[in-house]
Amino acid sequence: MQKRIGVLWLGFLGMLLPLAAFSASPAKASEGQTLVIVLKNGKQQSFAMADVARIEFQGSGSTAAAAPGDLPGRGHFLGKWALGTGNGDDFYVTLEANGDASKSIGSVHHGTWTVVNGEAHITWDEGSYDAIRRVGNKWEKFWYPDASFSGKPNNVTGAEHIESKPI
Repeated sequence: MQKRIGVLWLGFLGMLLPLAAFSASPAKASEGQTLVIVLKNGKQQSFAMADVARIEFQGSGSTAAAAPGDLPGRGHFLGKWALGTGNGDDFYVTLEANGDASKSIGSVHHGTWTVVNGEAHITWDEGSYDAIRRVGNKWEKFWYPDASFSGKPNNVTGAEHIESKPI
């Protein structure tokens, strides 16, 4: 017998739909938590949470963290961010659920973004690249000259999530 301790909800066209229930076995604490996927036809499949790396929603560009403490998923980055320019000023970036990104600086304001290993990777249409990544207990923006998102960045500045958006 399983005791339900939570439900994963999926926002779709303005509605919240239950996607999966998380449960724990009261009989054996050593079994840990499980993820139970319940399909519309009533069939179920269970997975040990220890075996789940992440949950991806194909076609929506969304991911959800598998367990507390895991890397942040796409929903964490949605909304408006204040990012440093490198000369003491800030500009604003908005990351949308559909993968679009917009910024308040430069001649081209559009780009696309995705989450890679808990970081937001933004590819701007004019050919520059920003990564928003956690460094210690704060967020920083790394500006790169190419799409590798690694190596020495052109600059590193603070990043603050100032307005969240629901998935």
